[in-house]
Amino acid sequence: MVTDGKVDLPTWDLTPIYPGVDSPEYAASVVSLIRHIEDLESLLAGAEAQGASSGGEVTAAFEQILDAFNDALRLSRQNRLYLQAHISANSRDNAAIARMSELQAVRARRLKAATRFIAWVGRIDVETLIAASNAAQVHAFPLLQARIQAEHLMDQSREALSVEMQITGSSAWSRLQDILASQVMVTIDMPGGEVVRLPMSETSKFSVNPDRDVRRAAYEGKQEAWLQWETPFAAALNGVKGEHITLARERGWDSILDEALFLNRIDRTTLETMLDACRRSLPDFRRYLKAKARALGLETLAAYDLYAPMPGDPPAWPWETCSAFVVDQFESYSPELGHLARRALAERWIDAGPRADKDGGGFCLPFDAGVSRVLVNHISAFEDVATLAHELGHAYHNLCEVNNSPWRREGTPLTLAETASTFCETLVTKAAIAQGSETERLATLEASLQASTVCVVDILGRFTFEQAIIDKRTERELSADEYSTLMRDVRRATYEDALDPDALAPHNWEGIPHFYLPEAAFYNFPYSFGLLFGLGLYAIFLDDPDAFRSRFEELLASTGDADAATLAARFGFDLHSPDFWEGSLDVIRADIDAFVELVDRRFP
Repeated sequence: MVTDGKVDLPTWDLTPIYPGVDSPEYAASVVSLIRHIEDLESLLAGAEAQGASSGGEVTAAFEQILDAFNDALRLSRQNRLYLQAHISANSRDNAAIARMSELQAVRARRLKAATRFIAWVGRIDVETLIAASNAAQVHAFPLLQARIQAEHLMDQSREALSVEMQITGSSAWSRLQDILASQVMVTIDMPGGEVVRLPMSETSKFSVNPDRDVRRAAYEGKQEAWLQWETPFAAALNGVKGEHITLARERGWDSILDEALFLNRIDRTTLETMLDACRRSLPDFRRYLKAKARALGLETLAAYDLYAPMPGDPPAWPWETCSAFVVDQFESYSPELGHLARRALAERWIDAGPRADKDGGGFCLPFDAGVSRVLVNHISAFEDVATLAHELGHAYHNLCEVNNSPWRREGTPLTLAETASTFCETLVTKAAIAQGSETERLATLEASLQASTVCVVDILGRFTFEQAIIDKRTERELSADEYSTLMRDVRRATYEDALDPDALAPHNWEGIPHFYLPEAAFYNFPYSFGLLFGLGLYAIFLDDPDAFRSRFEELLASTGDADAATLAARFGFDLHSPDFWEGSLDVIRADIDAFVELVDRRFP
């Protein structure tokens, strides 16, 4: 049991979903899933044989297919998330790994049927169907998106083959990265001569150590560990990106980025306008980083100083304090949000403590019926408060979508998936800043700016990195050294003189799972979008809290029902206007101004 002082940190309880990965209940669910897929395949065969594009037969066929499609998607998603939860909490859970391998084949069959469904939608008169069927009206946006997607499908046999090949291709490479990253061991030569050896997931505590020599030692140990394992990570990244490039080309997308924009429900103008605003903000973020360096008595920050605590006695956030504060702030927003946080704690939705073979970082797994599971790695820093609020925000989003069909829920893009999480994190962070002493405000402001720096500065670098590797990967595979050089170059370009050029953490690409996702390229700019969109919503909340709450819940319930621009327009946001993005960045600039003022006063 991982402890926080004298308090045991909670682990999540997965038994309400299934008693175990080898339980009769789980086995029965797989049988049910296969039956739903068989029903879907049979219905699709009948609809394909009809060959009609409109009329009563098409309407009846669609409504039957929709029910079978949603049934299969619901159960497939639940089982995948259930096994993912087991493996994320223990990457050596061989039983769960075996069940996941078995599920891959079943999911591949479902994905083939889903592709046939999309292809069929591309051949029918969607507008006539929507006018004739209530079920189609409810699913109007997914239908219209499916029609576009159908234009980018290969023929049925090649699509079916691609699904099969992904099991041993990008999905296998992604699993390799995930397993290796959780099992890599780090050897740290501590300043006093002690040699510490521990898993990568447990090294984050050294990043917030007040002793710079300890931070440097941990940084050097981590970079050396990544270096030792760079070859399999490079092979995995080459494999995933190579597949992305091949499939995008064969499906007729102009580029991988164009496909990513479609999947994220934004256009290129929105992306470029947002990124341009982020680039214009870089001098402000460098101003923050240089002020932090002054506070720490340094000429320039190194990568291992980015998460260093401010001088003095940083406020501790043990688990009970952290979780209670999040509950209190959620309840101050609304009873519903507060109840969600209390329920998550009472029903053991949360796996809180770092340990060997557990995934690092934090995430939320959205199960059916508004139930979620949240993984964090609590080390008693304020960042843990923000992370818990962020991930419970995802759980709240899941709850708001509880009445939506699986197809509608699946349509929530990555850009809008960060909306509730960013809002909840901002809610908690602003409260901590407002309620703390000057010393606590300084520490909390700095922690908040750390997170904003990741979402703006670091994400901008990751986007540039991914663009560069895709351009090169179209010609050949890249070596591990080339990946590290690219990472070093983009970090130097974004941070400039605010970060020591000799300590830029060039091997960190190995541990960033977003680069390796088989189903999504460019899982970086959605974080910038989510942060800035969430800050825009927070400003609306401050203007009229009572009117905002119901509108916000309606927004979260409909993130799979429209594109980002349409949903943003409900709040008067124009995503093509630089003014919107600058307005959100101004919220961060105000925090930077406050931070610099406090630093100048306390550390003249």
